[in-house]
Amino acid sequence: MKQKKFSLYAASALLAMSFNTQAADPIKFGMVVESTGPNAESGVYQINGAKLAVDEINAAGGVLGRKIEVQTEDNQSTNPGSVLAVSKLTSSGNITALISSIRSTQIQAIAPTVAKAGLPMMIGGTDYTLTHTNNPWLFRARPNDGYSAKVIADYGVNTLKLKKWAVIHATDAFGNGGKNNLVDSLKALGITPVLVQGFTSNSQDFTPIVLAIKQSGADIVSSYITNSPDVGIFAKQLRQLGVKATWVGSPSLSTDTAMKLAGDALYDSYSIADFAIESSPEAKAYADKYRATYKIEPDLYSSWPYDSVKLLALAITNANSTKPDDIIKALHAIKGYKGVEGTYTFDKNGDGLHGYNIVKNVQGKIVFEKHIDFAPKD
Repeated sequence: MKQKKFSLYAASALLAMSFNTQAADPIKFGMVVESTGPNAESGVYQINGAKLAVDEINAAGGVLGRKIEVQTEDNQSTNPGSVLAVSKLTSSGNITALISSIRSTQIQAIAPTVAKAGLPMMIGGTDYTLTHTNNPWLFRARPNDGYSAKVIADYGVNTLKLKKWAVIHATDAFGNGGKNNLVDSLKALGITPVLVQGFTSNSQDFTPIVLAIKQSGADIVSSYITNSPDVGIFAKQLRQLGVKATWVGSPSLSTDTAMKLAGDALYDSYSIADFAIESSPEAKAYADKYRATYKIEPDLYSSWPYDSVKLLALAITNANSTKPDDIIKALHAIKGYKGVEGTYTFDKNGDGLHGYNIVKNVQGKIVFEKHIDFAPKD
């Protein structure tokens, strides 16, 4: 009898220990990262931003009394690699939520896998259609290109007073989406571009495009270029061949990588930027922490993963749950959260931000010009 009582006690103790261990397990977010391939440098920034957020949250006690962790998978900077990375993360069975890479074309490729897994994913791609295809699991931590095109067109036409537009774009999901939205936004302002020209990402020679710009007589060049190395090459060839037109482009123009590669060829260019250090107290504080931690300048590649981790942690806290359905309900309920990218109010489609900053490259330093915001679309 004594032996039986001891066995029951021991079993109860072991069960309690197992429960406590399980309760103390970290909450894991899976993150798809460009660790190798042509965009590997952006992956470094992405990991830095996420890690900074994780460290801050854990230092403050974690989420629901548990630490959080980010488990990364390299996508090799490709669409097939992205699908494989998501499959690896979701098959482990211990991932609570996901964070994508920044490339819209990669997010398009993985969206069906994410929907099948039924896990919320924070995305950094800005192609408008990503959050408008009835996939309830995607939440965007950057503004979409519907807003970027309106801001570029408004600033170029109404502030810079320029009318002859050359629109240069990558032929991937991001570039085509941006081009289509910009052409529509210009049309609404009574402008028809004098040139619309696409190119394949990771090109090495933009000479034919630059010559076409010169021949068109454009007084403003607007671009949707996906990869920072392409910005560097295009910028140098644009200026070497004597194109003096004002340049207003997508956020890749103001990334640290692009500015290092292009040097003075990017001086006096304008860019829309979801992340701008001088745009808010939150962005300034983040930049100070990032510099102190990593000894380099932050840019958009690091800021949106930082916000993504914070938003997921906030949603889990507000929901008091790690169940996927509870998390997406809590994300939709977030209103007025001040992140480093901007103030988040999620709409029914999963878009959290609804405007952009305009910044200027002044002698290699990004200077904040103004913020233009639009009401969320219901």
